[in-house]
Amino acid sequence: MTELAEAVQRVAESARTLVQLELQLAIEEIKRKLQMLGIGLGLAAGAVYLLSLAILFALGAATAGLTYVMPVWAALLVMCGLVLLVATGLAMMGIVLIRRGSNVVPEEALAEAQLMREDLHDAGIT
Repeated sequence: MTELAEAVQRVAESARTLVQLELQLAIEEIKRKLQMLGIGLGLAAGAVYLLSLAILFALGAATAGLTYVMPVWAALLVMCGLVLLVATGLAMMGIVLIRRGSNVVPEEALAEAQLMREDLHDAGIT
C-alpha cells in the first residue's frame, strides 16, 4: 500500500511541477510579446516624428509654389485638406496594425496545457 501512496504522491508532484512550468511558459510568452509590441510602438513613434518633420518641409515648399497660381489663403486651405486626408488614412492603418500586434494571449502555453490535459484524460488520471 505504501508503494501506491508513493506513486500517487510522485504523480501529484509531477502534475504540480508541470502546472508550474506551464505558468512560467505563459508568463515568458506574454513578456516576450509585450516587449516586442513596446519596441515596435516606440520605433514607429520615432519614425512618425521624423516623417512629420519632412512632410512639414515638403508642404511648406508646395504651399509656396501654389501661391504663384492662387491666393495665399487658398493655397493654405488646399494643403490643410490634403494633410487631413493623409492623416485620416494613416490613423486608420495604424489602428489596424496596433490591433494585430496587441494579442498578448499565451497561445503556445495554452496549446501545451491542452495537450497535457488530453494526455492526462487519456491516461485516466483526470
